[in-house]
Amino acid sequence: MIARIWHGYTTKANADVYEKLLKEKIFPGIEKKNIQGYLGPQLLRRELEEETEFTTQLWFKDLESVKAFVGEDYENIYVPDEAREVLLKFDQKAVHCELRYSLSHNFGSR
Repeated sequence: MIARIWHGYTTKANADVYEKLLKEKIFPGIEKKNIQGYLGPQLLRRELEEETEFTTQLWFKDLESVKAFVGEDYENIYVPDEAREVLLKFDQKAVHCELRYSLSHNFGSR
């Protein structure tokens, strides 16, 4: 499995707006593309002193699946215009890491 990792930063005032946009529009929009080998997203949020950082991890079966999402130059980013309106800055390339080990927990049980 491949994690496609990307960081975006918003003002604290726009953080909830951006998170809602990701959850209600951007992630479902990616899902609707029915990309073979796309396994879904994970979203991390971190409050910094002056801004809020978001880390997205989109999971794919393999690099061919990533290329089906963004093309042959698979490090290219996908940032819709409405997301650009609320982001202060963001990575210009995505990073891709191969999953080598995973510890499975049921986090909802505690």
